Amino acid sequence: MLVLTEVRNQIAYITINRPQQLNALNKDTIEALHHGLDTADADPAVGVIILTGSGEKAFVAGADIKEFADFNIAEGGQLALHGQQTLFDFIEQLSTPVIAAVNGFALGGGLELAMAAHIRIASSNAKMGLPETSLGVIPGYGGTQRLAQLVGRGKANELIFTASMLKAEEALQWGLVNAVVEQANLMASCEEMAQKILNNSPMAIAAAIRCVNAGLTSGVNGYHVEIEEFGKCFGTKDFKEGTTAFLEKRKPNFRG
Repeated sequence: MLVLTEVRNQIAYITINRPQQLNALNKDTIEALHHGLDTADADPAVGVIILTGSGEKAFVAGADIKEFADFNIAEGGQLALHGQQTLFDFIEQLSTPVIAAVNGFALGGGLELAMAAHIRIASSNAKMGLPETSLGVIPGYGGTQRLAQLVGRGKANELIFTASMLKAEEALQWGLVNAVVEQANLMASCEEMAQKILNNSPMAIAAAIRCVNAGLTSGVNGYHVEIEEFGKCFGTKDFKEGTTAFLEKRKPNFRG
């Protein structure tokens, strides 16, 4: 199995299972991840997805280079288009929040995968970078865009041009990850974050994801999307439950 999926306590655990290849992404793995994420997002029993790699060395050490080493221009463009639509943009636009548990190397497509997730928590041994220019190519799965959004243009240029890696603590300082913990505590930390998310309205969280994404989408007015989504919230059962619970001084019981 290229991808392992398990659901416990409203959390879907999705694990890339190619430890001998350091969980490198090939076409089949991208398709399997798409299917696993799509299934979890559609499952009413799932409120948060935790995405990680098998083993203790790598989250995803990159794309499977031998799969595209002989591609031509058209094939290369199609590779990037299909990958972005099938997995990377797909993750970013999911209604269910995705936490990337970065448990080691996240390089190239691996860092692009982590950046597509909504939240990133890294183990202290993790190293992150986009080394594509050392292979005569550029990041093609959204890396040039998302890295600049997260760390700023100057640092993104530096990391891409030099093909350098950031250690976990450096990644934290630059805002590339939300937190850094010891590897033994990585999943527990992701679960703690997931539980905080699960306390809140899934309808409101999905709306917030759409608003944040809109603000980072060219040609879209994020403020207008926020106004529209804010208004829609007033027509949900979650809004009724949340406000009623607040007035009754009790914890809300959101059902989505």
